[in-house]
Amino acid sequence: MDENKTTPNKGKEDNSSKIGRRDVLKGLATLPILGAFAYGVYKKKNFDRIANNTLRQAVDLSAESPVVFQTQQKDPHIRVGIIGYGIRGPQLLKAAGFAMPSELDKWKESSLKNPSDHRLEDFRAQEDLNISITAVCDLFDVNAERALSAAANIGRDGSDGNFVQTAKRYKTYQELLSSGEVDAVIIATPDHWHTDISIAAAQKGIHVYVEKGMTRTVEEAFRLREAVKNSKIVFQLGHQGRQTESHMKAREAMEKNIIGKVGLIEVCTNRNSPNGAWVYDIHPEGTPETIDWNQFEFPCETKHPFSPERFFRWRCWWDYGTGLGGDLLTHEFDAINQIMSLGIPYSAFSSGGVYFYKDKEAGHYVNEVRNVPDVWQVALEYPTRDLTLLYSASLASNKDRGKMIMGHDGYMELSDALTIYADRESTRYKEKIEAKIIKPELPIYTYIPGRSTVDAITSPTEKYFASRGLLYTYRGGKRVDTTHLHIKEWIDCIRESIAQDKIIHPSCNIDQGFEEAITAHMATISYLENRKVFWDADKESVV
Repeated sequence: MDENKTTPNKGKEDNSSKIGRRDVLKGLATLPILGAFAYGVYKKKNFDRIANNTLRQAVDLSAESPVVFQTQQKDPHIRVGIIGYGIRGPQLLKAAGFAMPSELDKWKESSLKNPSDHRLEDFRAQEDLNISITAVCDLFDVNAERALSAAANIGRDGSDGNFVQTAKRYKTYQELLSSGEVDAVIIATPDHWHTDISIAAAQKGIHVYVEKGMTRTVEEAFRLREAVKNSKIVFQLGHQGRQTESHMKAREAMEKNIIGKVGLIEVCTNRNSPNGAWVYDIHPEGTPETIDWNQFEFPCETKHPFSPERFFRWRCWWDYGTGLGGDLLTHEFDAINQIMSLGIPYSAFSSGGVYFYKDKEAGHYVNEVRNVPDVWQVALEYPTRDLTLLYSASLASNKDRGKMIMGHDGYMELSDALTIYADRESTRYKEKIEAKIIKPELPIYTYIPGRSTVDAITSPTEKYFASRGLLYTYRGGKRVDTTHLHIKEWIDCIRESIAQDKIIHPSCNIDQGFEEAITAHMATISYLENRKVFWDADKESVV
């Protein structure tokens, strides 16, 4: 302002609104004890304000939810088939909008007793994906009938609802894929069937959502990748962690170099129940008359006599499954690969064994002991990135451990939430640590997506997946099933591909799946052959 210009109150300045810091202190000084205390509070608040502003500038991460892919395409209607309806199959169909009426009855009853049980509410609030289940295939008659029941439940009702039977049961996957009744297929069979079914679907132009482990062998991984790339299908591997908001925020933090150069990553699996160790219940109706055993064992090099134990607990034997590598290491690896784009490691070394679930007398097994480890550890080396990824697993301990990414300037703890701490010897944050603006024992950033209540968890295995953000995440503050979001992304990409007349790839496409599969196979080969295994990137071969 030009001080030569006159103002209405020139020479009669009102000082009533100009009480400054000196006046505050002078006034406080008239009350010696209270004044000293108040001045301390004043200094503390002023320091906190400056510190918080400085910290926000240093840690350039917002609390806003990440932006995710969405399409405006709501058509055409997609006809979907489900192959395999044992344990994961029902979870996938529920995520797609179709649940067994008997299951909804249980959720309704549970919600009346327990207000924190939101399963029924969350399921009914899921977005309608404009799909129908037109075909089901399972080698166990009981499972096939359950799948038909879920497919008919188009109103998301309990047993007293109205149902429309839209699906037909097929005895073999070949008949289902040749029926002309499906545009896309969800594959939730045991691992030893993933490759053959996925390739057959790709060759017929049928879009594929397949559960992990993607393939059972290295050779299968190459065959499946080739088939998908030579087709025009949308392929999604079942790693629903790709939808977890805390993972997306962690990637943003890595891109902004918040924790500096990373040298070590630790991830883990901890469970302590027979179900968590794949010692699943054996269905009393599982007999040679209700199970197509010959078809189940068709891909196996070594054939076995009928065994309901092997059929229902297939993950416990290498003939059918991929062990901790394909089942649980892949969840942890895929999360880190999503966050840091690590790709296939230079080398892998693993060790472990069947240390706990091996006792027939304890009731763990009926006829034969598993040959897949229940304790296992893996070291994956990335010399071009100057880092190591360590994985360790115990299926006989519930010790809570999360994902830890350790950098020179800080480290992040990752579960369904994201917490970042500064390292006390950080170069980047040294001055702020010395000025007490940053305290290494306190987080410099925390992201908890939409969580405000304690959720009902009904089993130790559910608790394990929930803690890792693999049961649900949040969109706009609303809790959503991550598997629903993952299937939705797949369906959205199918529609967008039709609209644009080119393939729109989802977040866990065949390239991401190939990296996961080869990494898991390297770790498994290392265990089975008791040696360090290497990846020749130029020749694309495991050596």
